[in-house]
Amino acid sequence: MKRVVGIGGVFFKAKDPQALSAWYRDHLGFELSDWGGAVFDANGASNDAKTAWSLFPADSTYFAPSTQPFMINYRVDNLHALLAALRAEGCDVDAKVDESEYGKFGWVMDPEGNRVELWEPPKT
Repeated sequence: MKRVVGIGGVFFKAKDPQALSAWYRDHLGFELSDWGGAVFDANGASNDAKTAWSLFPADSTYFAPSTQPFMINYRVDNLHALLAALRAEGCDVDAKVDESEYGKFGWVMDPEGNRVELWEPPKT
């Protein structure tokens, strides 16, 4: 079974997400979407090859229980199979799985306390 097949997103906390987003827009050319983040397309690649970038408020608990100010989202082909394998290997896997029109999301903590988000894009 393949495990991670790409990076789905890079997320980090900011003291002032709107101002920092504007800095990335103005100085690095990020094209910000209505939801406040940016989506990078790998030279016209398919929808599941896009990478999201987004800022979260400094007091966001979305990365909890990690205390780190960032979280990486990795694309996977089969979320449920990977989560089962990680559990069998003794990893700290969150019991919660989110499934929506955006795909399936699950989480695991790495040995240094970083929350890792795993994302299976929706099938098109």
